Amino acid sequence: MKARVSWVEDTMFTGESGSGHTIVLDSAPENGGRNAGVRPMELMLLGLAGCTAFDVLLILKRGREPVTNCVVEVDAERARTDPKVFTTIHLQYRLSGQGLSPQKVERAIQLSKEKYCSASIMLGQVAEITHSWTVDPREAA
Repeated sequence: MKARVSWVEDTMFTGESGSGHTIVLDSAPENGGRNAGVRPMELMLLGLAGCTAFDVLLILKRGREPVTNCVVEVDAERARTDPKVFTTIHLQYRLSGQGLSPQKVERAIQLSKEKYCSASIMLGQVAEITHSWTVDPREAA
């Protein structure tokens, strides 16, 4: 796996993934940026949310669960001093699906957390990661 960032100006960079996709990274004006892109640490949280969302959705679909929507919201705290690593991360899963099994949702989230999500397992080495989840009550079993 490869990636590359290239400096544009001030604190703005473009990032290119090994698969050829591009993203803009920048900082806030008080840090010399123009707020023209995602912050690198925000990108880590997006990677975590995407990694676990992929896992949970795939596990549920393989289990023939009728999932129709999956949203993962992330709330994180960072250390106050350098290095400002994440200290706590909370993942809130919001799922929908007519007849979706709460037990299978919980199991899918646990499998992602403990076995499949590389981002979660890696970030869990420095931060306490917790989760909660809801199934849309209009579509729950």
